[in-house]
Amino acid sequence: MRELSERKILFFGGKGGVGKTTCASAVALSASRRGKRVLLVSTDPAHSTSDIFETPFGSAEREIRSGLSGVEIDVDLELRRYVDRVKEQIAKVFSPDVLRKSERQIELAASMPGAESVALFDRMTELMIDRKEVYDLIVFDTAPTGHTLRLLQSPDLLVTWVSALTKARRAMLPPAQDEPDPVLAALERRKDRLEEVRARMISPRTTAFVLVTIPERLPIEEAYRSLETLAEVGVDIGQVIVNRILPSHATGEFYEARRRQESVYLDEIDRRFARLPRLRVSQLDSDIHGLASLDRVAELLQC
Repeated sequence: MRELSERKILFFGGKGGVGKTTCASAVALSASRRGKRVLLVSTDPAHSTSDIFETPFGSAEREIRSGLSGVEIDVDLELRRYVDRVKEQIAKVFSPDVLRKSERQIELAASMPGAESVALFDRMTELMIDRKEVYDLIVFDTAPTGHTLRLLQSPDLLVTWVSALTKARRAMLPPAQDEPDPVLAALERRKDRLEEVRARMISPRTTAFVLVTIPERLPIEEAYRSLETLAEVGVDIGQVIVNRILPSHATGEFYEARRRQESVYLDEIDRRFARLPRLRVSQLDSDIHGLASLDRVAELLQC
């Protein structure tokens, strides 16, 4: 993981409960201890980064320790901010009467499925683009796999949508219009921004996705299914972390039975993820919370 943390953006994903937050937090802390300026971002609605660091996070960037800041994105707040920004942009272009008539449609659109994902990705884009000079590394502790993969598909979907809107707007304009059209200009700015974040996300020099799993059937299946989607998106899979492996010193009939079953799943992981770098991490003898225990995890992650 040491080499992987030299990139600019890391996404940690996997099935719920496999230890994504622990791994993401340990990597972020270790990188900051080596002198990097790091931002740890939680996009999981069930935030637990505050708990693991024993420090309250918020929707705004907050320093946790020297070199390490954290954010827990509040999706409801980001959706409200997104809607307000849309209204502000409309107010700059159209008359107050048009704004009043459009407010109901805007609020209705904000309540429809997918609106929260758009607002969340907008906030992530802001961090990846506007804060890229502030931080050496941005680590995203993501929601369970399915939701995260849909988010990573957002740039392609939004570029297609904005391109369609741009084409429709151009068709509405007079052929010989001299003045720049503010709506068209706003759409083109939006498309340029999406293209920039997509370029950063699919650059293997900049970004990597870290799959976290455990040696059990369901987490393995979910991690394997995500490979195809990540390949389609174009995000480089930098590492597969196999977490919570039984320590060798655990003895007794129960542990021996569990170890035999675990061995089957470890062989399966090696077979199904053979083309990817894999790292095995033993289960510790206590819960992970606080800097000292995160340092122990960082050692196991070789970062």
